[in-house]
Amino acid sequence: MSANESPAGRQPTATYDSPFMKACRREPVPHTPVWFMRQAGRSLPEYRKVRAGVPMLESCMRPELVTEITLQPVRRHGVDAAIYFSDIVVPLKAIGLDLDIKPGVGPVVEEPIRTRADLARLRDLTPEDVSYVTEAIGLLTRELGPTPLIGFAGAPFTLASYLVEGGPSRTYENAKAMMYGDPELWADLLDRLADITAAFLKVQIEAGASAVQLFDSWVGALAPADYRRSVMPASVKVFEAVAGYGVPRIHFGVGTGELLKLMGDAGADVVGVDWRVPLDEAARRVGPGKALQGNLDPTVLFASTEVVETRTREVLDAAAGLEGHVFNLGHGVMPSIDPDALTRLVEYVHTQTAR
Repeated sequence: MSANESPAGRQPTATYDSPFMKACRREPVPHTPVWFMRQAGRSLPEYRKVRAGVPMLESCMRPELVTEITLQPVRRHGVDAAIYFSDIVVPLKAIGLDLDIKPGVGPVVEEPIRTRADLARLRDLTPEDVSYVTEAIGLLTRELGPTPLIGFAGAPFTLASYLVEGGPSRTYENAKAMMYGDPELWADLLDRLADITAAFLKVQIEAGASAVQLFDSWVGALAPADYRRSVMPASVKVFEAVAGYGVPRIHFGVGTGELLKLMGDAGADVVGVDWRVPLDEAARRVGPGKALQGNLDPTVLFASTEVVETRTREVLDAAAGLEGHVFNLGHGVMPSIDPDALTRLVEYVHTQTAR
């Protein structure tokens, strides 16, 4: 191991010893690290400028554009980690599925997955399918220096919900009908998606990502028993597939207060918590041995600076006894949030938690 390598042998020492990475490993930190889901996005005027006229999925396939967008919030806000600019449906598009991200709607699948014959369309993902990811992460790691880069992917349940429904849904009626009515088909669908997701995360890690986050955005629609029986095995498969790399693994979903322990048990090192459950209570539910990430309600940022600081202080107080804490919002940055509010929030968290 050279003097510039971390003990893990894969990360530069400066990145490995960064506050974000230390917090994920539940080690002492100089201050609570901060990053925001959707920090690179429509709230930034510089983002809107470089994305003008470029469709979402196309923007995810341009390495230099991905690099610029990923770096923008690091420059502006001084966050402790960057998150790779992409979308959860990118690997599905890469294997040839006919889908698009429609403005104001979200991912729309031309031919939903509804039968066993449809599974044949879900072929394996290869690094060559997403060579632009490898190129972009190479560019990013050179630019980011000691700032860690978080790779990410959509979790099997959330991907399946889009594929079966054909687009966004509030009820997940088709996905749940398959899960309840044809459990063998459902299990095979999630297992195949687990392989695709794991392959996508491996590409990012091998290209230089310091950590990964699995977004199970819509899994809060499930009861714990259904999660344990019908979803957890696929999530476990994803986390186990990347365990050997030694990078922190984060698991996040929305409305998952009743699932927090199960999500941690699926293999995460860090459990993301939305704003509905205080972090001290979340720690009790998750149990020992996990760091937590979260969990300021994003809408608080529309209030005055005084209110934002008061509510942030409440989050930090709830996190005071945690083994490890990464400050984040309880979900993504909203497009109409004032970017300066995010910059002030990062500075406030750093100042309040400096040790």
